[in-house]
Amino acid sequence: MIRSIKALYGHKLAAIDGEIGHVKDFYVDDQSWAVRYLITDTGDWLTGRKVLIAPHHLGSIDLDGRHLPVSLTRRQIEESPLIETHKPVSRQFEEEYYRHYGLPFYWQGNGLWGMTSFPMLELPAIFPDLSSDAQSGGSAGTDSHLRSTLAMHGYRIKATDGEFGHISDFMIDDKAWRICQLVVKTGGWLFGTEVLVDTEHVGRVTFEESTVTVDMTRNAIQHSPLAATSRSAAS
Repeated sequence: MIRSIKALYGHKLAAIDGEIGHVKDFYVDDQSWAVRYLITDTGDWLTGRKVLIAPHHLGSIDLDGRHLPVSLTRRQIEESPLIETHKPVSRQFEEEYYRHYGLPFYWQGNGLWGMTSFPMLELPAIFPDLSSDAQSGGSAGTDSHLRSTLAMHGYRIKATDGEFGHISDFMIDDKAWRICQLVVKTGGWLFGTEVLVDTEHVGRVTFEESTVTVDMTRNAIQHSPLAATSRSAAS
């Protein structure tokens, strides 16, 4: 189902043996638009810790109860690799994280999630073992392209003929855990129309300029499908 990212902020996270906090943010790959991690606000449980949870461990979203089940214990999460707050997520950290939970590396293979199109806890037996460093293609020294969805709210849209609007939300396919559309507000911050722009039109995300470049004209963006219609259909 297609859902609004903004509507998921604040959802409580229920581990196997108790609550672990709530959804604070998401890390998305700015090239494939896959949502690689959910960022948890653990409250008083793990004060000062930024906890990442991969979609492999997420269950079905309960919109009415505003709960999101996590197939991990509190101890598993507490013992997960530490990540430094306010620093980018490196590929070195991701390798340690994926090994900790025994997950298949998403950067090995041609699919959105490595060898598959969806986040899976285990690869089918027909796939070769890709767990060794030698088969990782030298990825240990490279950084990933992860962006915070919260930080990208407000990024300006660069059309082919000038800037037009800004990002106000994202629409996510909760099966593939991939952002399929940007919600773009074409007017000012308080007023304006929200339209949907497919992520296939995105050419580049520039962190330094807080912009997203698309291969569309301002007129084409203006006449894109209305976001309100799709949000109502998804709820």
